[in-house]
Amino acid sequence: MILVDTALKQRAAEGRPIRVGMIGAGFMGRGVANQIINYTEGMELVAVSNRRLEGAVRAYAEAGVDETATVSDAAGVSDAVRRGVPAVTEDPFALVDAEGIDVLCDVTGAVEFGARVTLAAFAAGKHMVTMNAELDGTVGPLLKVLAEQAGVIFSGVDGDQPGVEVNLFRFVTQLGLTPLVMGNIKGLQDPYRNPTTQEGFAKQWGQDPAMVTSFADGTKVSFEQAIVANATGMTVAKRGMGGADHRGHVDELTTAYDVEELKKLGGVVDYVVGAKPGPGVFCLATVEDPKQRHMLNLYKLGEGPLYSFYTPYHLCHFEVPTSLARAVLFGDAPIVAAGAPQVEVVATAKVDLKAGQVLDGLGEYHTYGEAEAADVTARERLLPMGVAEGCTLVRDVPKDATLTYDDVIVPEGRLIDDLRRRQAEHFGA
Repeated sequence: MILVDTALKQRAAEGRPIRVGMIGAGFMGRGVANQIINYTEGMELVAVSNRRLEGAVRAYAEAGVDETATVSDAAGVSDAVRRGVPAVTEDPFALVDAEGIDVLCDVTGAVEFGARVTLAAFAAGKHMVTMNAELDGTVGPLLKVLAEQAGVIFSGVDGDQPGVEVNLFRFVTQLGLTPLVMGNIKGLQDPYRNPTTQEGFAKQWGQDPAMVTSFADGTKVSFEQAIVANATGMTVAKRGMGGADHRGHVDELTTAYDVEELKKLGGVVDYVVGAKPGPGVFCLATVEDPKQRHMLNLYKLGEGPLYSFYTPYHLCHFEVPTSLARAVLFGDAPIVAAGAPQVEVVATAKVDLKAGQVLDGLGEYHTYGEAEAADVTARERLLPMGVAEGCTLVRDVPKDATLTYDDVIVPEGRLIDDLRRRQAEHFGA
């Protein structure tokens, strides 16, 4: 956003850079580190935590920073920040409790872990800007409420597709149009992919095979579109969304939807496979005013009733610093739930599952995620993808069947299950 660069330059001129603490130093985290350190004036990455210390050190080293201070607690982080030496640690709560950090960034994708760190950040009075769509898509509406109660910002990021979609939604709404479809463009969709099939691609790009699998099997796009729905008040037309294979331009999608049905639903989130310009996002919107329709036609957007708007790319880590600055400088959340959950991500069997099996994690061998309306999820007791890992099956579940709470025993003592209960109670689900 153009306003942000000016504000960051002002912070740099005043010698008051935004001080960031990053949690997680995998493939995406290293990209974020490089972007902040080398390309973001008015912002400093003052501390990084990672479950293995060498990962945090690597994030700085790849960005050209060789001197770091290895610390074990909040006092050590605070001291390093005061001395102007980047801190590295294996303890994320050392960043949470440290002095001298303005905003935290969760770059993990781990649901239970992310929940614990996020709640701790709220308790410490720190903003949390998250790339953890899996957590956001599971309990994001409640986390937004808890953040407000703590007087801090909880938000997803610009640059990743959900944030880019919400930017587009806000832009189109500001023009006076009504968005009816918020769409995500994918290059591949195969729910049966697993870490073995994706190992070669993951190795080529230096990524985690399970994370790559979650992109390929539809789990990631389901979480992404769920948080877009929760931010915009939209829903899904059906379980799993439409997911059309469309090899043309997104402008051609203006004739692919029933406008009256879209209006009745209040707008939907969706994705298409293979469309151009990929891998961007799109918005299909309408307007009733004939004067506006005339002018949109003049400006080459067609005769309606649906008009196509799109962003032809998403730049992930490149735009994360902008998100951090929006939270700290303007109290603005790039993407956050607007209220009660509208769409959930439910667990679906990737293979025939047997009683006694303990379900593995996102992007692995047992399940894939599908987007479903929140009221259907509650009514049918469907098992959210964000709580499925670690559950024990009590009966066989066939391939492609959606799991329910009645199919599993949920592990005891997990924070995520408590947050799910609190979210349901708060919003009356």
